[in-house]
Amino acid sequence: MSGHLVGKTALVTGATSGIGFHTALGLAREGADVILGARDEVRARRAVMAIKRESEAPHVDYLMADLSSMAGVRQFAEAYLDRHSRLNILVNNVGAFFLTRRLSEDGFEMTFALNHLSYFLLTELLRDLLIASAPARIVNVSSEAHRGSRIHFDDPQLTRRYGGLTAYGQSKLANVLFTYELAHRLLDTGVTANALHPGFVRTGLGTKNVNPILAAFVWLGFLGGMSPENGAQTSLHLASSPKLEGITSKYFSTGKQVRSSRGSYNKAAAERLWDLSEELTGLR
Repeated sequence: MSGHLVGKTALVTGATSGIGFHTALGLAREGADVILGARDEVRARRAVMAIKRESEAPHVDYLMADLSSMAGVRQFAEAYLDRHSRLNILVNNVGAFFLTRRLSEDGFEMTFALNHLSYFLLTELLRDLLIASAPARIVNVSSEAHRGSRIHFDDPQLTRRYGGLTAYGQSKLANVLFTYELAHRLLDTGVTANALHPGFVRTGLGTKNVNPILAAFVWLGFLGGMSPENGAQTSLHLASSPKLEGITSKYFSTGKQVRSSRGSYNKAAAERLWDLSEELTGLR
């Protein structure tokens, strides 16, 4: 444990496996107190034990939540606020890819609910604590899949024509638009917000599908990717690098700052998405 982040508290969603687990592990190795967002308690306990064993960090814990549910996000944020008085690093990492259309318990298209609305609502519910803990960082895991995508404002739930890639691309563009608008709204607070593409990573991203044949096909497509440990490096860089102190409203791909898609800089679209997200999450 290097001690670089001693005294800092980090929250990582989707942290029991893949990129999220290795992000949490890396932050613990740097000395941060780390809280894992998890949906499965058995996996959460195993992840906490593994991180403590591999990092020697004494303060690693988990909180349970179904982040595809807006009530679940609220309960998760409330539990965090009840137990912790500081939040220096928030890594919105949870996400999934669904080849067939599914609905959340709120009746939202599942990809949009989990990949975007959970980011939006959790961040807004924890915003005051992040500001009070400043300097603080928000890291949103997006994807190069945002390129060539658009927000279907006329049908964001994709009720008329659903495609797994369409839904995923929309959610990842939403991550970037949200990040830029959030960074603008957080100017002069000491809280930064950046988005990233982790790289082509071997994860279980495509295995949450109802059709096992299609799920296997997507999973096989990830076999040629980098390891989750390597895939977590960009998230760790944004969350902890002293070189990025004060850097905000940027997009990184496999460790390097790059320009995101042209459409991701559309201020009107970002504001419209913000209004839609407030409405859907009940914040308005």
